[in-house]
Formats: sequence, C-alpha cells, structure tokens
Amino acid sequence: MSELRRREFLLGAGALASAPLISSCSRGGDEPVQRPAGVPVGPFDAKSTAEQVTEGIDLSGRTALVTGATSGLGLETLRVLTLRGAHVIATGRTLDKAEAACASVSGQTTPLALELERWDTVAAAAEQVRALGMPIDMLICNAGIMALPELEQVNGVEKQFAVNHLGHFVLVHRLLDQVRAAPQGRVVMVSSMGYRWAPESGIEFDNLAGTRGYEPNRMYGQSKLANALLSLELAQRLQGTAATSNAVHPGVINTNLGRHFEAWKRVAAGLIGWTFMKSVEEGAATTAYVATAPALAGVSGQYFEDCNPVVPMAGKHMEDQQLATRLWSESEKLTAAYLA
Repeated sequence: MSELRRREFLLGAGALASAPLISSCSRGGDEPVQRPAGVPVGPFDAKSTAEQVTEGIDLSGRTALVTGATSGLGLETLRVLTLRGAHVIATGRTLDKAEAACASVSGQTTPLALELERWDTVAAAAEQVRALGMPIDMLICNAGIMALPELEQVNGVEKQFAVNHLGHFVLVHRLLDQVRAAPQGRVVMVSSMGYRWAPESGIEFDNLAGTRGYEPNRMYGQSKLANALLSLELAQRLQGTAATSNAVHPGVINTNLGRHFEAWKRVAAGLIGWTFMKSVEEGAATTAYVATAPALAGVSGQYFEDCNPVVPMAGKHMEDQQLATRLWSESEKLTAAYLA
C-alpha cells in the first residue's frame, strides 16, 4: 500500500471510529445558534485563542484562581492570565505539580495543592487563599475528570459528580466572600456541551451514588449539567452585587481529560483530531474571554460557547432555575462538614 493510500485509509478509519465522539461533543453543523437577548456578542469565534481574546486587557492588580492549572486548558489559562499581568493562584493535585506549572510561566503566581475528590483538601486550600487577605477577581473552576470506565465513589457519591461538581461547590462556597470583595468578581464554571448526555430528569438525586445503571458519559453529562446549574443558581444569589457567574463550554480538545476513553478513541483522536478538535490555545479562549472581557462586566447566569453567549439546547435543564436551587440545597447537605 502506498504512503498516500495508507494515510487515506487511516484518516477514513479514524473518522469512522470517532464519529460518536464528534457528534456527542460538538454542535451539529445544521443546528442554528441562538443568542440570548441583551447579552453582548463579541468579535471572537471558535478559532480565536486565549491570547487574542485578552489582547490589550491589563490585568495588573487582579487575582485569579484556576483549578487544574497543571496541564491542558488550565495551564494555558494560567499562562495567558499571567501574561496579561494577573496574579494567578494555580491549583494542582499536588504541590509539586502546582509549583512546576507556576515555574513554567512568567509572572506572579502562587502554587496551591487542591485535590477535588478530597473535600478536606479543598477546604484547606480555600483557607490558605483566605489567609492571603486579597479579593478574588476571577475564580475559574476548570479541573475535572471524564468518562470513568467503572463506577467509583467519593464519600458515597459517584466520582465524576463528586469531583467535577461537589469539589468545586465547596471551593466556591468558601471563597464567595472574596469574590464579592473584588471590584467586579467573576466566577467561571467550565461546563461542557456534554450536558446533553445527562439523565432525562437532569440530576438523579435518588441515584447520586451511581449504582443504578452506571454509564460513563451519562454520569459525566450529569456532572457538567451540575456545573452549569451551580453557575445559574450562583448568579441568582449574586444579584444586587457587582459579582457575576457564568458557565462555558471550551470545545473539544485533545487533552488528558480523555485519558479514560477506550484505546480506539484515543488513537482516533491522535490520528484525525486536528480535523475537528480545537487546539489548547483555542480551547482556553472562551474561559479567558468570559473571565476578562470588559463588555461582560454586568453579564451573569449565561452559557458561552466559542467566545459568545448561546441559548442551551431546549429540554436539557440548563435553564431550569428550580432544579438549580434544589441542586444547591442538596449539595450543601452532601458537603456540610466542609463548608465554612
């Protein structure tokens, strides 16, 4: 087989194998994008990078906290925010990893150990941040895990929900006063278009242990829906203040978030990922834009894709305020021992 034919075969096979991943994680080309009324639409799009969307913005004197800042989107977010002058508190699962991430960028940084599946470390990390005595201008909840092949639990809760949602819930809860103390504090929740995979009921409050019909993507979708609902409820609770909360979908990016995928999906992503995936620089753009854009100073409770606000798919609970309020209440019960 010639080299050209071999490449064509690999590309075709990779595309066929990746079809479920592409269709599940990305917006279909024929699906119209709806914009929420009254929310500014900027000049950026799916190809914009984090550097481009922050160009000309001076973040000197501002402080950001980024979870999962040791690799992938978190590391790029750390790099670009420090490039623009921000002091970034960078969290990693170990202090060594956080220190290495901070050493890899130029600018003012503070490394911090925080393991989202261990809520005691989340509480301890939050207390270290509080002890710094400074407002948090940008609280970016970026870290997460995806598609665990087998059911795992944390404190009796399915692990993806425990890590992606409840770990961040404890952090946000404990640092909210510092976000409010900033001139215009912003919480940015990295959600995902994977919210579409969530159970039909949205959040299965009677199955948070995950023992009934565990399916990796379904549980991931539930955790990402929970991220967005946390942001929605938080926006309500921040009304009357200068602080805001919004959720973002960064796009499909070939990072270690997909380390639990089956081997064939990882191979396919390596073969043809460039045809449909964003680069890390592009993937971090929506987070960076929502965290810094002056035009979004008064925007709260919205969902963003490709650096602009979009109306989520109908019937998937993303705008279900009643569900968001209940989720907040249930999350408080589940993490009560770790809240301030």
